[in-house]
Amino acid sequence: RRVNASTALTLEDAITRTLKNNPQLYQYRFRQQSLVAQRESSSLSPALNLGLEVENIAGSGEFNGLDSAETTLALSSVIELGAKARSRVAVIDARTDRLNFERQATTLDVLGELTTTFIRSLSTQESIALAMEAVALSEQMLKTVEQRASKGAAPEAEVMRAKAAHTRTSIRLQALRSSFKRQKVMLSSFWGSTNPHFTELSGSLSALGSSDDFASLLQRAKHSPAIAIFASEARLKDAEVNLAQAQSRVDIGWQLGVRRFEATDDTALTAGISIPLFSGKRNRGSVASALAERNAVDYQQADAQLKLHNRLFAAFSQREENKAAVEQFSTQVLPALEQALLLTRQAYENGRYRYQDWIAAQEELLTAKQQHIEAATAAQLNQTLIEQLIAEPLAANALSY
Repeated sequence: RRVNASTALTLEDAITRTLKNNPQLYQYRFRQQSLVAQRESSSLSPALNLGLEVENIAGSGEFNGLDSAETTLALSSVIELGAKARSRVAVIDARTDRLNFERQATTLDVLGELTTTFIRSLSTQESIALAMEAVALSEQMLKTVEQRASKGAAPEAEVMRAKAAHTRTSIRLQALRSSFKRQKVMLSSFWGSTNPHFTELSGSLSALGSSDDFASLLQRAKHSPAIAIFASEARLKDAEVNLAQAQSRVDIGWQLGVRRFEATDDTALTAGISIPLFSGKRNRGSVASALAERNAVDYQQADAQLKLHNRLFAAFSQREENKAAVEQFSTQVLPALEQALLLTRQAYENGRYRYQDWIAAQEELLTAKQQHIEAATAAQLNQTLIEQLIAEPLAANALSY
């Protein structure tokens, strides 16, 4: 079936628009900017503090007023031990790596959902074409039955049944067209639009192409972002463990200043250090928590790989099953039923077959064509899932003419 290129949407066009304008994907730009800012802050050394302290004022006796005041102006800060700044930066870098894999995985999910919606919409479009064929066949049948009834060769009841069959096919056609309108709006929402600027889709459900064996697909799936994100998560947890361990090292506080004595008009330098006590013991809980979360990642990854194997095998086997069905429908079932319908119609017009025989032959052909569409749709949906799991296309332009 030819489509108008100016009003037809291809899957490639839909993907391009989605990658450019999808709100769910656009948010990662801001999250990336946030991590860049956090990295800059984490790499900073401890701040310098300027302090002013006044003693021996507003007391009683000789300490009344400001004559005996002692004023100290001092700088203070902390000397970080244990490479804490480097550990903080390592955590942010690990979060950035995880965000990149998360963005890739989310992109695959969004494009997988887009492709699924495109395939279902394309399936509806092909069902509309089949429904239009059913309407044309029912009109042809109605005319033939009316001609035979006018000659007394067919009862009036057959005319009524033919009219009812024609009405039913028209109702189904209208329902499919309404469904297709809703699906076009759903497709447009992937790139942030509420008004579809296309009238039809360009693609072929039967263009399945070939695929590798299951073992090869599984090996490729193990390197997909959905699995790689766990390795990134493990690196993040390792960095958090290192940071927690670094926090167990004490930080030395220091202070250096000048003190002025109002009573004698003299000045003197002041210096001091402070060391927290038992900071290592106080941080044991944080270290233990970070280690526990790190160990949990390994089991989460193992669980994800098992689920990946099951999902991939199910999609692979179902795709092969439906692909074989599509081939058999195309080469065996549909040609046989089309020939059977032609012969049955000719026999009915010659009075050798009943109306029920013609109806049965027509319904068998239409049902088989709908099953062919459904099998091709199922094969495409499973192919989309496989491509999402392995993060690679199985066949280039599989849905395009």
